[in-house]
Amino acid sequence: MPTSFLEIIQLPTGEYALRRADDESTPLVRIRFSDEAKEMLQDNDLNVAKAMITAGLEAAGSTTDDIGDMEMEEEDTMPPAYNQTVH
Repeated sequence: MPTSFLEIIQLPTGEYALRRADDESTPLVRIRFSDEAKEMLQDNDLNVAKAMITAGLEAAGSTTDDIGDMEMEEEDTMPPAYNQTVH
């Protein structure tokens, strides 16, 4: 799969969205702050949205790594019969 760049944009609705830079269709992620949250954030909503998206991407990457590690551990600990391909 080719590498694509991601960008954070503000939609006309005021929501922040993560999308592929070369694809203007449906965003991958949307973040909407309530009026109360916007008031508490005091014009820092973009920075908070960036932090939320960054944390999500890092968590997703970490989860993917953990799943790969677990699969490798399972292969190492399973009896040999389970490691064979059955046709």
